[in-house]
Amino acid sequence: MELILRQDVQNLGFKDDIVSVKNGYGRNFLIPQGHAHLATSSAKKVLAENLKQRAHKEAKVVADAQALAEALKAIEIKIFAKAGGEKLFGSITNIDIAAALVKGGQVIDRKFITSGIVKRTGKYAATVRLHRDVIIELPYEIIAEKA
Repeated sequence: MELILRQDVQNLGFKDDIVSVKNGYGRNFLIPQGHAHLATSSAKKVLAENLKQRAHKEAKVVADAQALAEALKAIEIKIFAKAGGEKLFGSITNIDIAAALVKGGQVIDRKFITSGIVKRTGKYAATVRLHRDVIIELPYEIIAEKA
């Protein structure tokens, strides 16, 4: 079943992509939730026209995302957490990285950050998706709090 995505869907595609999915996934989840609609021939023509008109606007959005990426790379992220030796009491997730970015002056929604769950001190890297064409690796360090 071919569908046109109305919004970004994790592990499937971005808005306005034409994707091929199994019938049940499309009929029972994507279409009822409003994430996609059927890719008929007329819908494909309308999508092609819309993409052509939106192409020059997209260049500015990509340039803004590149500027934000450079600003994010300039921020040194250090997250302090309670730890016993190297093992943390709890864990560090995307929420903590987003909070550290806010302290650094940049607001990034946590759903665009992918880091996994970290349970030890040390240096790590998170992936931040600012745009479909702008994905950066953001290094951060977890430091044990001094009691």
